[in-house]
Amino acid sequence: MPAPEPVPVKARAPSQARSVIVTRPAPDAQRWVEQLQQRGLTAEALPLIEIASVADLRPARAAWARLGEYAALMFVSGNAVEHFFAARQIADQAHGVSSDESVPFLSDSQRVMAPGPGTARVLIAHGVPQTQIDTPGADASQFDSEALWQMVGQRDWAGRRVLVVRGQSEPSSEAAAPGREWLAQQLEQAGAQVDFVTVYERRAPDFSLAQRQRMAASQYDGSIWLFSSSQALGHIPGLVQADWSEARALATHPRIASAVRAAGWGVVIESRPSLSEIVRSIESLDP
Repeated sequence: MPAPEPVPVKARAPSQARSVIVTRPAPDAQRWVEQLQQRGLTAEALPLIEIASVADLRPARAAWARLGEYAALMFVSGNAVEHFFAARQIADQAHGVSSDESVPFLSDSQRVMAPGPGTARVLIAHGVPQTQIDTPGADASQFDSEALWQMVGQRDWAGRRVLVVRGQSEPSSEAAAPGREWLAQQLEQAGAQVDFVTVYERRAPDFSLAQRQRMAASQYDGSIWLFSSSQALGHIPGLVQADWSEARALATHPRIASAVRAAGWGVVIESRPSLSEIVRSIESLDP
């Protein structure tokens, strides 16, 4: 898509303004664009991942039916929360029950785990008590499975069942989620039984001609790509043939930064995934 008109940036000459390309899935990308613009940066949304519900919701409905068997639930993202609860709503409607009339889905002893505060906020919005949510604090060095395990790893997991609610990538572009797999391994090694349910798909969008042209121009125009997923890289058309040696990027995790460097980006910096840290990192780049 065409780049937006430059937004005046405080204490920066207009010629130094740089465009931040936000690659998160829509509508999350647009929310980040608005937040970055409010902080005085020029930003645009170019989602590299499309989120859709899985075609078969029966496993998710079955998970809802046996939710009381689990000591804890782990949601890999806000999208996992949204689509898991959507499956419940569909099941309730099929039985003529409104969500308000449904039996509370959590007992006081059950825990809900989230890799970061963004996922936790979505859980709270869906009625999960904040006191039952385990998530890394706002001051954590990273919002990921490793940081989450530091919080919950000392608990007694022997003989307990844990449900991991996750997404699925296209088979042609399957991107491993080492953090999620690592967390499941830690739980199993601690004696837990881990079950998985897939509630959404992550796939490449159908890019318009204007979007493809924007990607091509970003190789040389000083734009800063903001990556929060390594899978997004594989969805860029013509990635192998492109020359990213003059391109710049900011990654919100060391694993993502490594993938971006391997894809050929000439300048790659890392940042904690909080808005303030991302803005500070972008402003630290030379114009």
